[in-house]
Amino acid sequence: MRLQKFLAEAGVASRRAAETLITQGRVQVNGMTVTTLGTKVGENDQVSVDGQAVKCREQLTYLMLHKPAGYITTVGDTHSRPTVMDLLPGISVRVYPVGRLDQATEGLLLLTNDGELTRCLLHPSHAVPKTYMVEVLGVPSSASLAELARGIWLEDGWTAPAEVGATTRTVAGMRFQLTIYEGKNRQIRRMCSHIGHKVIYLKRLSLGPLVLGNLERGAYRHLTGEEVAALYRAAGRNNSRGDE
Repeated sequence: MRLQKFLAEAGVASRRAAETLITQGRVQVNGMTVTTLGTKVGENDQVSVDGQAVKCREQLTYLMLHKPAGYITTVGDTHSRPTVMDLLPGISVRVYPVGRLDQATEGLLLLTNDGELTRCLLHPSHAVPKTYMVEVLGVPSSASLAELARGIWLEDGWTAPAEVGATTRTVAGMRFQLTIYEGKNRQIRRMCSHIGHKVIYLKRLSLGPLVLGNLERGAYRHLTGEEVAALYRAAGRNNSRGDE
């Protein structure tokens, strides 16, 4: 990584201001003053500015996981049950799930160590949409589906208006897509129970601009810079780090 980029990512100064610090001879690498802008540094190099050591911020990491059923959405479990963290081999940076999918639910789960983005995505005022594939026992009437869309009174309050689409008959009942704009505990299961139908399959297909696509069950991938920027926009924020 170029020295000026390292200084910028460490929060010392903007990249342009970091270049000025370098040319002024105020930056040292491994004890030696550096004035060349093309200088590169690695993770084992010691960098200081005006004699003060500089440490790079923890690398921000953004992962999309296709969570299988049977895993709980938590960093650790006192009952030794499998958690989503068991599905992240090779990830040394500590990341955290953004919201929860219950143990029986599968689909798109976002994990990151970006606390600002997490707070924004989960704040109810931003109403980030989440789309699920839902299968229930029995066939809900048109009136029941309309009730899901309008909002339902649950023990913790009214659900926000939702969107119902793509209904398909199945052997056991009906499968349909449901988009919600909040994240009450086990919300979809409780909404369907309210209209008299038990959920037998639940899968999250998308979160804001993120779409699960053909990511295999149990697999994960890193988000692109464009996807991270789109998440920030969906959460009502600009990506202050940029997409460098």
